[in-house]
Amino acid sequence: MRIVIAGGHGQIALRLERLLSARGHEVAGIIRKPEQGDDLRAAGAEPVLLDLESASVEEVAAVLQGADAAVFAAGAGPGSGIVRKETVDQGAAMLFVDAAERAGVRRFLVVSSMGAGAQHPGDTEFDAYLRAKGAADAYVRSKSGLEWTILRPGTLTNDAGTGLVQLKASTGRGTVPRDDVAAVLAELVESPATAGLTLELISGSVPVAVAVKDVAGN
Repeated sequence: MRIVIAGGHGQIALRLERLLSARGHEVAGIIRKPEQGDDLRAAGAEPVLLDLESASVEEVAAVLQGADAAVFAAGAGPGSGIVRKETVDQGAAMLFVDAAERAGVRRFLVVSSMGAGAQHPGDTEFDAYLRAKGAADAYVRSKSGLEWTILRPGTLTNDAGTGLVQLKASTGRGTVPRDDVAAVLAELVESPATAGLTLELISGSVPVAVAVKDVAGN
């Protein structure tokens, strides 16, 4: 499979690129800074220089042409301000969705956040982030032509992954290593039977592959 990842230099994305490349997939990661390219190459991914905040849908669709799957893992990041939550976490996500549709890419994964909701209250930057992610998720769900899966991890950590998770429509609050988020995404890419599902993810007791098969009904 050819898989294109938006936010290719993110912490989860780099882990995912390594996993997918090791599985024999052809992986490309969209980045904004040329100096990030070496990190992607080291992870086995092809760097593609493109700014999703200023790119047109045609430009993004050109990158996605011929891809079998697309993963939106971009984010403005902590401390970037409320405006960039709207332009990246919401706006760039919607642009990526539209471009995937235009390029004919059906399998579409989103790295969202537990608690995301378009009507989430509050005035903090994190509140704005959850609203932006929620609005983007709702936009993805409106696209019947996509085989979408939305993954909403709990609080992310840099602990070593255990390979043991809880993956359900609702898990309750919890933490999860970025290693395990990437591992679940790698399984989801190859599991189109999870299309149409919004899933929460925290650490648990079920091996990743089994957890994905369980939610897919396999």
